[in-house]
Amino acid sequence: MRRLLFAGLLLLPLGGFAAEPAATTVTPAPAALASQAGSGMAAQLGQLGIGLLLVVGLIFLLAWLMRRVQQLGPRGGQVIKLVATQALGPRDRLVLVQVGGEQILLGISAGRIAPLHVLKEPVPTGEAQSASPEFAQRLMELLGKDKH
Repeated sequence: MRRLLFAGLLLLPLGGFAAEPAATTVTPAPAALASQAGSGMAAQLGQLGIGLLLVVGLIFLLAWLMRRVQQLGPRGGQVIKLVATQALGPRDRLVLVQVGGEQILLGISAGRIAPLHVLKEPVPTGEAQSASPEFAQRLMELLGKDKH
C-alpha cells in the first residue's frame, strides 16, 4: 500500500507539468494487488504465530526449570513443617505448624495470620508410626514375595 502511495506521489505534476501523461500510467490489476496484500498478511500471521510459539515455549521451559531448581533444595532439613490444617470456612482455616521442636496453632483468615496457641507438648504425628508387621506380612503374601 505504501509503495502505491509513493508511486502516486511521484506521478503528481510538479509546477503544473507531469512527467508522463495520466493516460499512459500503468496501474496494477486489482487481482495483483490482492495477491500482494494476501501474501504480506500471511507472512505477518506466520511471524506472529512463530513468535507466540516461542514465548509459550519459553514460559514452559522456565516453569520446568523452576521446578527442577526447587527440587534440588534439602528435603529433610526443613525447619518449618506443616503438621495439620483444618478449613473453618471459605477463607478461614486453622494451621498447626512445627518450628523446630515447638508446635504453634495459627489462625489464617483473609489477609491476616494470627498465632492462637503455642502447644506445650507436641501433637503426635503419623510420621513416627510405621505399618504394623501384620500388614507388611499380608502385603508381601498378596504380592507373592513371601513364600513359606
